[in-house]
Amino acid sequence: MGDVVENEKGKLQWLEFDQLEPYQHVVHGVFLRHGGMSAGPYSSLNVSNEVGDHPDSVKVNRIEICKALDVEHVVFPHQKHGVDVVRITKENSLKVHQADAIFTTEKNIALAVTHADCQAAIFYDPAHEVIAAAHAGWRGSVQNIYAKVVEELKKTVGTNPKDLLVCISPSLGPCHAEFKNFKTELPQDFWPLQVKPHYFDFWKISRMQLMGSGVLENNIEISEICTFCNSKDYYSHRRDSKTGRHATLIVLKN
Repeated sequence: MGDVVENEKGKLQWLEFDQLEPYQHVVHGVFLRHGGMSAGPYSSLNVSNEVGDHPDSVKVNRIEICKALDVEHVVFPHQKHGVDVVRITKENSLKVHQADAIFTTEKNIALAVTHADCQAAIFYDPAHEVIAAAHAGWRGSVQNIYAKVVEELKKTVGTNPKDLLVCISPSLGPCHAEFKNFKTELPQDFWPLQVKPHYFDFWKISRMQLMGSGVLENNIEISEICTFCNSKDYYSHRRDSKTGRHATLIVLKN
């Protein structure tokens, strides 16, 4: 289990990861659902324009997140439950990219993914000063998006997987990750990670996949907080169906 530290500014609250604490220029956060403008099932810090919330509320919520972490602009990709990985630069940072993972080596470009039950993972390679943010639902896990991110960082910037630090947000825990049709939906190497019939530990699955890509076990920090179990702080699509989305963000500051 990772040691997450809760931080806050005004009404906003977010989690920070223990293993990134020594790197003060790597600003990051997993934002809880509090302190925003959204109402009803999206209450209150929903950052997604794709769930039925009013766009003005989403706009204000994203601005408040920028203020909290002192960033000017955040890149949110259009997530597709796929494995596309896109490099973000100043030249393309205003474009909406069709991807579930984005990375950059440039300073002051904030990367974010949205999630509710799915995992949001942030990657940092201190040897090459590269960061990445990835969204992994169960479909992303089946396609091993984490391996795709590691491979892209190796190919593009020369990352050694042993240098990577990887942190994973609160997400659907094994207590509620039920897959009745797992034999047709999940690969066989997932099957031994059932905690009881039809319920799977995707935290262990992610650790297995990251280690299989060369990431060191001690460099993987998983919050192990179940979003389904905590309606006060977390959105959960599986629990509520109509609900908001969190933002998990990372940026390299000067």
